[in-house]
Amino acid sequence: MADDAASAPPTAELAAASISSPPSSDLEPPTTRTRIRTILDAGDSLAGQSVVVGGWVKTGRQQGKGDFAFLEVNDGSCQGNLQVMVDKEVYPLARLTHTGTSVLVEGLLQKPPVEAKQRIELKVKTVIEVGEVDAAAYPLPKTKLNLETLRDFVHLRARTNTIGAVARIRHQLAYATHTFFNEEDFLYIHTPIITTSDCEGAGEMFQVTSLFSQAEKVDKELKENPAPSEADVEAAKLVVKEKGDAVAQLKAAKASKQEITAAVSELTKAKEIVLRLEERSKLKPGIPHKDDGSIAFENDFFKRAAFLTVSGQLQVETYACALSSVYTFGPTFRAENSHTSRHLAEFWMVEPEIAYANLHDDMNYAERYVKYLCKWLLDHCREDMEFMVKHVDKTAIERLELVSSTPFERISYTKAVEILEGTGKKFENKVEWGIDLASEHERYLTEVIFKKPVIVYNYPKGIKAFYMRLNDDQKTVAAMDVLVPKVGELIGGSQREERLDVLTQRILDADLPLEPYEWYLDLRRFGSVKHSGFGLGFERMILFATGLDNIRDVIPFPRYPGRADL
Repeated sequence: MADDAASAPPTAELAAASISSPPSSDLEPPTTRTRIRTILDAGDSLAGQSVVVGGWVKTGRQQGKGDFAFLEVNDGSCQGNLQVMVDKEVYPLARLTHTGTSVLVEGLLQKPPVEAKQRIELKVKTVIEVGEVDAAAYPLPKTKLNLETLRDFVHLRARTNTIGAVARIRHQLAYATHTFFNEEDFLYIHTPIITTSDCEGAGEMFQVTSLFSQAEKVDKELKENPAPSEADVEAAKLVVKEKGDAVAQLKAAKASKQEITAAVSELTKAKEIVLRLEERSKLKPGIPHKDDGSIAFENDFFKRAAFLTVSGQLQVETYACALSSVYTFGPTFRAENSHTSRHLAEFWMVEPEIAYANLHDDMNYAERYVKYLCKWLLDHCREDMEFMVKHVDKTAIERLELVSSTPFERISYTKAVEILEGTGKKFENKVEWGIDLASEHERYLTEVIFKKPVIVYNYPKGIKAFYMRLNDDQKTVAAMDVLVPKVGELIGGSQREERLDVLTQRILDADLPLEPYEWYLDLRRFGSVKHSGFGLGFERMILFATGLDNIRDVIPFPRYPGRADL
């Protein structure tokens, strides 16, 4: 088992892991349990200790002519299972042995017989809780299911060894991310999910709107209570005129204050009725449109077009231009109708932004960060990584060791193209200056040519985003991509364009409207600063680490065209 310096000593955890006496209130007593990882890490040193353990049965079998049963129980804290022995006098064995059954049991840890593979097992004294399973209906049998099939059971697949290992690796990478940036004195900034800016300028964004629900509500209302006609409105206005005349007559006749007040009150009510009728007369079925046929977003929730973000970069730049070193880590969205093994509609990005940093600084931070993640997995996730080596990719640990210990190669885009053209290899995508390097090109550079991670920098401006700093040659931008074995591009970053006039022109050249980016331009108008940043695709990092082939298997709830389960 992998060591975890942050874990409490097993004896301390065991001391707390007992069922407390019932409190004086009517609440159930708290139940504390010992993690299976703690037990397995300690080996037979805990023999003789009484513990409470909870988990799900991986396999179960009755033995001794039905006198007792052995259960292989896993609680998700580690890859290993704890062998649990239950006598028939303690609990009906047939209700415990089906795969998927959940159990909470209390018992005594003991050394198994010498010939057993386990170093420790649990002899159950009390079965506290059982969540039974209909074995005929349970979709996860003891036999192995392929990952594609498991995607149809996304609500249950975390119980499998592979997806459980991915979840723990994902957790450790997220924890390592926050630890790295905290150690580097970065601030974690929560950027918005809903945005009115297109960071990439690609237009492949999910719309956020309440217009459809509003239209459904209006359609229903109009069916139940049709909009007033023009005649209805005019009739109501006539009543207002009559009420107004009545008030004038009372004032002319010097009527009592009470009479005038009552008449004014009726006039006010009549005016309110007119306003309501005029408002309802404007109701039209369907989505509201302008005269030119475009959608009238001024009637929408945000009074303008809004989208799910494709990146938190632009927003986090505002904090970099005030707090110097910041990062954001959250979900991003892309409405790209792609069914490849490398694309998701919802994915997570780690995006640091650093003030007073040029492209060279940016590359240095990116290299340190990737190495830190790889080293962290080797130190904190060894068991799960060994599982990946055995069942998924035999080179997974070697790859982490290589990247964590090897200086990254750094070459210009122009040099990369020259190298690829000089190989004589026939790629599916033709290599020439000006193309966006395909995955096959990136992997060839890192896996075949250099046999280590590669940072390619100074890309043609035509294939990069508007916010990247234009180089003096007017043909390239100060952009960089970190390429690693197995996945190709892992990180994309750049020095940002800090010159107001150049950035304004770049936005226009990208056929984007200036108005949504006025706030972004303000960062250059008021105290502009040289700054850089990058984005790491979190799921790509997990693909790289585990060796898995499909990105849909490294995120808990994958969203892609046609699927958004749960």
